[in-house]
Amino acid sequence: MSSSNVKDSSFLGGRIPPEIESMSKNLKDVDQELFRKLLKVVVSALEGKDCREVMKSIAESSVIPQERLSHIVAGMHRLLSEAIRIPTSLLKQEAFKEDLRELRIPEDFIIDFSSVVFGNRRAALEAASSQNDPHLPTLEEFKWRVDVSISTSSLARALQPSILMQLKLSDGSFQRFEVPVSKFQELRYNVALILKEMNDLEKRSILKIQD
Repeated sequence: MSSSNVKDSSFLGGRIPPEIESMSKNLKDVDQELFRKLLKVVVSALEGKDCREVMKSIAESSVIPQERLSHIVAGMHRLLSEAIRIPTSLLKQEAFKEDLRELRIPEDFIIDFSSVVFGNRRAALEAASSQNDPHLPTLEEFKWRVDVSISTSSLARALQPSILMQLKLSDGSFQRFEVPVSKFQELRYNVALILKEMNDLEKRSILKIQD
């Protein structure tokens, strides 16, 4: 079976990243000793360490052409990055191994990949990944109050209530804004609609988490 036909339930999604497909093809004739050296380098790089000298030493001593090694390392990095982003409550070890078998990755290498994704270094990899990934400030505090304008330049707005909101973000900044009652009702409706749709999706058996 071609690696491009991996089942839709793969942790990589419906389309296999080209780096991983290339890695799978270039792993032929790679012995386990070299594979583990490369895997160690990739794991260290994911943890934020500088591995350029180590990688240079491996490339100089290996009989595998440097171009092939580059494809292998890039694929390893992409594969582990994708796997680490998925919580272990959703990504089961046997399913992960089966996905790699579909890619025609040798069984010994699958075991080594699995030991990284589900082993004791996962916590460090997750922490490094969360720090390196681009992200927006998160919400730390939310305050609101109802305000009624008794007198304004527009008679139509007199005695009309509005919602004043203040957000405190993780970067220390504050965002303040005013929401008319009509827009607040629209927001409330859309949030309720999204929650209902999420609840409907969770009831579908195809999306239920299997232990």
